[in-house]
Amino acid sequence: MHRTELSDPAGVRWTPGTHHGVGALVLGGSSGRVDEQRARLLAEQGVLAESIQWFGGPGQHEGPWEIPLETFAARVTALAAACDRVVVAGVSYGAEAALATACLTDAPVAAVAAFAPTDVMWAGLDADGRQTAHWTLDGVPLPHVRYDERWTPDADPPSYVGLYRASRALDPDGVAAAALPVERIPELLVVAGDDDQVWPAREQAEEIVLRRASYGLATTLVADPEAGHRAILPGEDVVAAGQRMARGGTEEADRRLGAAAWDALLALVAPTR
Repeated sequence: MHRTELSDPAGVRWTPGTHHGVGALVLGGSSGRVDEQRARLLAEQGVLAESIQWFGGPGQHEGPWEIPLETFAARVTALAAACDRVVVAGVSYGAEAALATACLTDAPVAAVAAFAPTDVMWAGLDADGRQTAHWTLDGVPLPHVRYDERWTPDADPPSYVGLYRASRALDPDGVAAAALPVERIPELLVVAGDDDQVWPAREQAEEIVLRRASYGLATTLVADPEAGHRAILPGEDVVAAGQRMARGGTEEADRRLGAAAWDALLALVAPTR
């Protein structure tokens, strides 16, 4: 395999020794990290795999707010120039980015693997603490669910599941407006732990499955009742980066979810589909 540093945005591309025609863009979540390890695991399977830094880098916002979806679409297009199919795999906010890119841009996304997913676009907090969109398209902020500013955590480290549930209940119309049109995605894998303490990933995954089913579309759902926010794929280390918060699960359960998800992810990036 060959490793190449990317710039504008910063990131890494892993080129496999034998490329079977599938590319993957791997997106990290709110930690802001380049998910190099996950990209390398895919490259070991013959996938041309990239991961990029999408906030916190040169010329980027410090946090995940008003991020142009064109950032991701451009990398998908670059991969498509060398591949027959491109899959976008993201976790948490990165899953939201993957889904939004596939749903709302013209990028040639063949499939999405959404780990700890969401069925709606959420608000981001800018440097002044103002609620605004996570994403923009053509320079325009996209609809988003605003956070319930009355909510406060009741544990240390804080769990934010209650915040997301309260925010959805506060503004059903906003939830409907911010819903991701996941029926536009050709193939979709969603992976969720029932004990996710960051946000209600299993519930949000079920909403994705239901919406696609209403259009006659199948969705692959991989879940575990004891797993938390981040599934650990075979060969991955435990990730400790990001904001201090409860994430739920146990290493054993998170690895169990990751092992089940790995099989489904390998099927998604298989060269013949």
